[in-house]
Amino acid sequence: MWRTTLVLYQLLALGQPIRAEDNVPAAIITPQDCGLDCVRQGGPGCEYCRITRADVKTAVGLNSIKGFGSCIPWPCFELLGKEDRELCQHYVQAPNDVEVEFGNELEPKSDTVVVSWKPSYYGIAFLRGFQVSLRALGGTSVACQLFLFHRNLSLPASHAQRVYKSDPFPGLSLGSEYAVTVIALPVPEEWERFYRSKIFSTRSCAEKNGLEQCKKDWYPKHVEVQQEGTTITVTFNLAPPNLGIRGYFSLCYANGMKKYTGITPNSSQNQTHHSYQLNDLEEGTNYTCEIAADEVDAVRKTFNVRVLKIQKGGSPPLSATPSLALILPLCLAGAAIFLIGLLAALTRRRLELWMKKPDIEPDVIKQHQESGTQEEVMSLPSKRLTPPRLLICYSSCDGPAHVKAIMQLGGFIQQHMATQVCMDLWDSLSVAEEGAMAWHCRQIRESDFILVICSRGLRHRPKPPDGDDSGAEDEEADGGLHFGSNAFSSAAAVQLIGEEVYRAKAWGRDLSKYMAAIFDYSDEADIPTELRLVSHYTLTRDLHLLFSHLHTVALHGPGRYLKINHISDEGYTELPAGAALQWAICEARLAMTAKRRHSAGVV
Repeated sequence: MWRTTLVLYQLLALGQPIRAEDNVPAAIITPQDCGLDCVRQGGPGCEYCRITRADVKTAVGLNSIKGFGSCIPWPCFELLGKEDRELCQHYVQAPNDVEVEFGNELEPKSDTVVVSWKPSYYGIAFLRGFQVSLRALGGTSVACQLFLFHRNLSLPASHAQRVYKSDPFPGLSLGSEYAVTVIALPVPEEWERFYRSKIFSTRSCAEKNGLEQCKKDWYPKHVEVQQEGTTITVTFNLAPPNLGIRGYFSLCYANGMKKYTGITPNSSQNQTHHSYQLNDLEEGTNYTCEIAADEVDAVRKTFNVRVLKIQKGGSPPLSATPSLALILPLCLAGAAIFLIGLLAALTRRRLELWMKKPDIEPDVIKQHQESGTQEEVMSLPSKRLTPPRLLICYSSCDGPAHVKAIMQLGGFIQQHMATQVCMDLWDSLSVAEEGAMAWHCRQIRESDFILVICSRGLRHRPKPPDGDDSGAEDEEADGGLHFGSNAFSSAAAVQLIGEEVYRAKAWGRDLSKYMAAIFDYSDEADIPTELRLVSHYTLTRDLHLLFSHLHTVALHGPGRYLKINHISDEGYTELPAGAALQWAICEARLAMTAKRRHSAGVV
């Protein structure tokens, strides 16, 4: 009995400090400006140190890509494991409570964030640091920071309540989506739960600076509509003079018709409000109107206009004379008799029409049936528990504009076509670890579908790079778009895909796993010979066909068809990701045209 009491007493004694610590605010740890030498020596002032790119270059002899900062694959093994390999052999669980805080940056055109997190209880005694990477969704920009503890440090479990912070990530585009990943170090092989990711959006220009300071986000807030007879007058507030908006426009919709009105205010008369008239509107019609600044992608303000019907040739107003008291009752009685007779006539006529067989043209009936066809809602098949996995292969030989268009295409497919997209630039850490060819081979084997973006550069098979040119490495590091021999590895991956296609065709297997596509600035001749056997599409015209291929759904059926919102050659631009894709394709088209003209001039 006394042993049980003693055990309970010890448990209560141990539990009191833990409960007391719950009410204590978590300590916030910010990075220290100490170098890698201090971390290796284990000095007392090196508990949480930022590791710079210069430290990595000095220790490893590696001039890492500029966009990656001081981050390298498996930094614990490379930076701390040379003296003692046991330091980097333990498992450490992923961090918890990853949060993103916005900083007070004075630059109005960009945003700054600071990432915070808490370490996990599991393996905290063997924790050696953190690696924080930030990547733009649908883009190629990457930023990375590395923080290490000194080699003699062993954190207790109570430090799991501490909040660790990163250095600021400045220069982020406003209104954009980013993914931040916090990795706990060390990272032994075959360990999957060592990182935590979080997707967030930066503030819009209006959220950060206010609507009156953003030309792209500004729109008229106050719109007033007045009607006097057949004249419709609309009054709205003008943009602040500092935005430099000089023109506006208005669009009104009704019965399938559009009414455009250009507006050019005179700032010398009134700098706050302006009034304009809407002419040639049909009486008795309700219009939905939009007003916006005459700028690209301007935000539109919607308002309604109801045009009243004006009675023409009306009788003059009655005069207030003594005879009005005698005439008014007679008029009311006559009107009542007239209404009763009219109601009786209408009732009799309705009975006659009801008894008579309707005489309607068959073409009219057919036209009515076609116009009233109901759209049947079709759901995606529920066989697959996870979205299909799509690998996109391409060539970077056509320049950064072509690569940007492919990045935007991958982002659009992943966000709005219910598909998991795999690309080498989105998984650069695994590519650096496995090697480009090994990574492509694994993705070809594990992906459900493979899409090859064909272009002139892909058709021109580049030769493998010879020698080691440090100048070229620095140029690639500064550019941030060409990762080593991407062109050669992509061409080799296409050859592997071609061999798989030939083998599947020879054995009578299904070829639906493989697809080829071109943008409208490329030609069908750019599709390699080995990919002529598979389905090929022209983007963005065939987005709905690509969706049908990825999800194995028919676009048409007996008396029905599949309607996919915002996935068409015209509708995809209504989405932000679709507008970004359209703009990237336009830039790539201009770049490819200029490149071809330059090549023709050189020849």
